[in-house]
Amino acid sequence: MSRDEPEAVLFERRLREGIRDGTITVAFRRWRRRQVVAGRRYRTGDGLVEVEAVDLVHARSITDQDARSAGYSSLDQLLHDLHDSGEQPIYRLRLRRVDEADPRRQLAENDRLTASDVRDIDRTLDRLDRAAGAMGWTGAALTLIAAHPGVRAADLAARLGCEVLAFKANVRKLKELGLTISLEVGYRLSPRGREYLRRARRTS
Repeated sequence: MSRDEPEAVLFERRLREGIRDGTITVAFRRWRRRQVVAGRRYRTGDGLVEVEAVDLVHARSITDQDARSAGYSSLDQLLHDLHDSGEQPIYRLRLRRVDEADPRRQLAENDRLTASDVRDIDRTLDRLDRAAGAMGWTGAALTLIAAHPGVRAADLAARLGCEVLAFKANVRKLKELGLTISLEVGYRLSPRGREYLRRARRTS
């Protein structure tokens, strides 16, 4: 990943939707150490968000306005969630929706592959196969996701006989290439991934 390409940050669906429609501009997280940097942009899964500020705060300093900006109906509700999420330090993130297309999503939607594009993807997938010491895992994963969109990662991993966490890490590598798209449950091939797989099958 290039330094200029936005990284991914994990936000629950409620938060992603609130950022997208502008109703949420603040988030609270309990982290052992801060996981985001002020001034940087991150992928949420539904678009891009810029973290304008990251502050270490105490629960007593959180206000009613903070709770409303974080999408909660009351301060008590927010504090209840923070209490249930552990004892690590609390960080307040000030967020701004970025009205620009996610570069990775643009790549995933591009199915106009040239012969050179296909060769580049072939080389990258071969390199991933060799690095994992499991020849053909990339092709097997793409074929499996194509046949079973929206199926739980645990079930897909079982079909391939691998650990769930390892499978998810592998699929993230395919996603970085624009070949797969994450769903609320499971994955599907992107337009780019479908076209690549069609071309690969035709030449195999």
